[in-house]
Amino acid sequence: MTAIYDMTRRVTMHDVNSEPDYDDMDPDMKDFFTDSNQQYYTERNQYTIEKLPDKVLRDIFQYLSPKQINQVGLVCKRWRVTSQNPLLWKFVSFRPNYGGIQVNPQCIDHFIQLIGTRFSELRIVELATDLITPNVLYELANKAPKLQYLTLDFSTAMQLHDFTDLQSFPSRLKSLTLCLSENIFLEGFLRKVYTFISSVETLHIIGTYEKVEDEEEEVYETVNVFKLKQFLPNLRVVNLWGVPFITDEHVDAISSNCAHLECLCVNYCPKVTGSCLKLVLQRCRKLKTLFLAHTKLDNNIVKMVDWEKTRIEELDIKGTELNSDALISILTRLPHLRWLDASWLECMTDQVLEAWQNSNAMGSLQFLNMDTCDSINEQALVDMIKRHGHQFHGLCLGGQHKLLEYFWMNMIPQLRNIRVMVMGIAEDCCPKVVAKIHVDQFVDCIAQNCPRLTRLEVRWDDETLRFSDKSSKFIDVLRMKCLMLHSIVLSDGQYYELVRSNFERADRMSVVRTTEMCRTGLLHCSRYFNKLLFN
Repeated sequence: MTAIYDMTRRVTMHDVNSEPDYDDMDPDMKDFFTDSNQQYYTERNQYTIEKLPDKVLRDIFQYLSPKQINQVGLVCKRWRVTSQNPLLWKFVSFRPNYGGIQVNPQCIDHFIQLIGTRFSELRIVELATDLITPNVLYELANKAPKLQYLTLDFSTAMQLHDFTDLQSFPSRLKSLTLCLSENIFLEGFLRKVYTFISSVETLHIIGTYEKVEDEEEEVYETVNVFKLKQFLPNLRVVNLWGVPFITDEHVDAISSNCAHLECLCVNYCPKVTGSCLKLVLQRCRKLKTLFLAHTKLDNNIVKMVDWEKTRIEELDIKGTELNSDALISILTRLPHLRWLDASWLECMTDQVLEAWQNSNAMGSLQFLNMDTCDSINEQALVDMIKRHGHQFHGLCLGGQHKLLEYFWMNMIPQLRNIRVMVMGIAEDCCPKVVAKIHVDQFVDCIAQNCPRLTRLEVRWDDETLRFSDKSSKFIDVLRMKCLMLHSIVLSDGQYYELVRSNFERADRMSVVRTTEMCRTGLLHCSRYFNKLLFN
């Protein structure tokens, strides 16, 4: 037995990829190890990646991004052939500014040839300015019949190509996204494609709001909305995001030809005052989602709208200048409201909350964002949560320095169906929080009462939070109790490092994040979130 042990030790310590030294072995031992090694190498060669069927290899590649697929295609000839399978190229972005593939201007002819081979199964494609040419659009129309989602990015254009010879354009589109430039007019291009876009159900017009530095700077109307709407009778979702020239007249014109409109977004359109809302809501009876964030809504005009006759279920009035009377007029007459973003409203007061609750219009509310509404007192929120907390799936009350440990310890047990929760105030906000927050009690209370929680954000910094080395035990409880939790956003510091290391030891690497890189909101809870995504 000793001889077998010594010989086995010598062989197992040998390099696993080389043959062991049999010279000083007994003949019987030599036969034994020879047979064992032959069986080992035989089995090892049977389970290599080269033995995978092409279909399995293709299914593995489907988890890679287009850039990664290009990279793995350089490994060997077989992988190159597999990486060129059209089924792997259903969604491709050619916008390098947003992580897409860069196409060399000298290789555009080769790119056009690939449309009929590698990209024949395209469903979604995003094109940068250099690739928006008559030849590319013609090939997409004729060689990619399954294309349904098209993004045309003109935001970096200095001048357009000549579209005089454009005779064909994808005609089965469900979604069309136009990213505008500040001074490039698209009428010449759109005139050629009007007759091909009647099937579009989702229209995104992405403006240059982020690029406008001076409010008095001249703004050009680079798209003729009044003419465009005549060729889009089947629109269900319209997203006019950050378009500085959009006014109420434009919104009214779009609604006049869209009887099936279900979602309207004019976020960051500073010239919208709300004068179009009355007619829009009368025409579009199916309208359920209305996003008006950071617009110049007029109080008197908004109060004249017949809100009680609408079917609005989701409303975004974030960052508007509505007064308390206008807020009461809106909220008390929306009986079907389930999603509301009322963050950054100075006039969201106790009186507004009290009138809203007394009107019985809060019965369907599930998602409420009142981030940084400093005019609301703690007692008003206590009354609201005690009455309606059981129906809330998402609640954002961050940015309010009045809501401290006592409030949350008493309110969390009322939020048993909560899925998204935001609390605390960031370290750079004023006034500074003086009281200390015992975060271990918070974590334990959440773990015991919120089993459905998926996203949590705690904005207090290390100077406000009180924790110790034993805090890891409470984090373990949270991790074990809230099994659906996939996002925890914390202020960067020692407590963040403690929580992150705890989850990483459990192989949950991407759960814990910092407030510097991530923010938690309720937009993903909107029924039209996926259709409103762009970029």
